[in-house]
Amino acid sequence: MIRHIVLFTAKDKGDIDKIIDGLSPLTTIPHARRLEVARNLKTDQLGNDIDVVVYGEFDSEAELAAFHAPEYVPALR
Repeated sequence: MIRHIVLFTAKDKGDIDKIIDGLSPLTTIPHARRLEVARNLKTDQLGNDIDVVVYGEFDSEAELAAFHAPEYVPALR
């Protein structure tokens, strides 16, 4: 299994819900065993700059590569 984690920091904290809404279509991509988009609720003594987390689990490199296919890129803009 491959875990793929992407962390986002919002320039404007008021945009966090819009960022989550924009990334949520990624959860419908069939290549992931598990994919979540969520607000970061953790605090860290080294810094708390991470606002949104995308967490995915994939069974193979091929499925991870399919997740990065161009048709899914608009969700990340």
